[in-house]
Amino acid sequence: MGKPQHLNFVGFTEEFLLTRQKTKIAEGGIMRESPVITKIEAIHYSHTLDEVGRDYNTFNMVYKPGGKSKQSGTLVRIHTDQGLIGEYPDVSGPTLAEIKMLSSYLIGKNALTRELIYNDLKRGSRHWAMLGMGIVDICLWDIAGKFYGEPLFRLLGGDLQPLKAYASTLHGDENGGLSTAEDFQDFAHECLQMGYQAFKVHGWGLARDNINREVENVLNLGDKFEGKLDLLIDPACEIKNFGDALKLGKACDEANFFWWEDPFQDNGVSQFAHRKLRQLVKTPLLQTEHIRLLEQHVDFIVADATDYVRAGAHEDGGITGAMKIAHASEGFGLDIELHGPGPVHRHIMSSIRNTNFYELGLVHPNLPTTKAPVYLDYSDDLDAIDQEGNVYAPQGPGIGVNLNWDWINFHKTGEEILAES
Repeated sequence: MGKPQHLNFVGFTEEFLLTRQKTKIAEGGIMRESPVITKIEAIHYSHTLDEVGRDYNTFNMVYKPGGKSKQSGTLVRIHTDQGLIGEYPDVSGPTLAEIKMLSSYLIGKNALTRELIYNDLKRGSRHWAMLGMGIVDICLWDIAGKFYGEPLFRLLGGDLQPLKAYASTLHGDENGGLSTAEDFQDFAHECLQMGYQAFKVHGWGLARDNINREVENVLNLGDKFEGKLDLLIDPACEIKNFGDALKLGKACDEANFFWWEDPFQDNGVSQFAHRKLRQLVKTPLLQTEHIRLLEQHVDFIVADATDYVRAGAHEDGGITGAMKIAHASEGFGLDIELHGPGPVHRHIMSSIRNTNFYELGLVHPNLPTTKAPVYLDYSDDLDAIDQEGNVYAPQGPGIGVNLNWDWINFHKTGEEILAES
């Protein structure tokens, strides 16, 4: 399929614009007719990232001079009978597999009934990873924003405001990029000079074999940047056991880190273990990235197993799910920190009080980007901040960013209709 021939700004078709001109709210106050879902479409693409590779176990992307890494993704598009299209790119294979299984349910549904659809998909996905429902929900919010002609942050009750970002590093490597404590120190200094107010370390994949290198990195950063940068660390569940995790936590205390997260290889799911870590380490703990949806997050909070609450629209039931978790956390007096960058998370952050930072990453001193350029006039690369270290939500209707159709069509590998009326 080529570039849509009748597409206007951010997913409006001429059919929709004509319908909107003709459709008026009646004098008696009757609502406009809601858009009905008619088709779910998937456009697949692939591209190559230069100067990157994989670490010892192939799971972590790292800097690798001369390396080439093939990346693939899918643009999901939900069509309606009014010509409105909800769109979201960079959908991964496992998530797409769930969307395929959910697509038939969506046909004929009122695209504005997000709460009903959220609960139906939650029940229908209960034996799966529950990732597909998040992308569906994001697309439905995109449709709603275009239907009302407003950016998502306004639909969520928010306002355009500066969002303080932290530089979230690519994992440490053994290839001369982020290979030593001094490398991380130099990169943190570069980020500070750019305007960043916070810096997060993703350590080495081999942390399970050498906790001392992780500890040295934390202590060195604390010594050099305490009072200048808020310092964060995410071992990404690489540390071998509770004892080594405790060593790192004590180092975070000494270095006055703002938070530490997902330290060891329980995969961030044990409420008991993380409650014990909280009892032994003063540095606030950020958990719940690897559990799903509202109920599991609330259980983790009630168990005193985290200080900050992690959630993401892509993993936790979309914007609907992430907002539920944000408000539940607020009720417990806790802050929520959104996992990963993207325009959707900028909208959510612009609409809640109880949050601290926007995660801008993954970034590296030797790499201009680690992402596919699927958007026009939008970036989550290292230089995306202003001089004060802030980013802002897009202001167009819906998600509010135009897709880079020239790039998508050039890199397209296939397309399919997942369901259609």
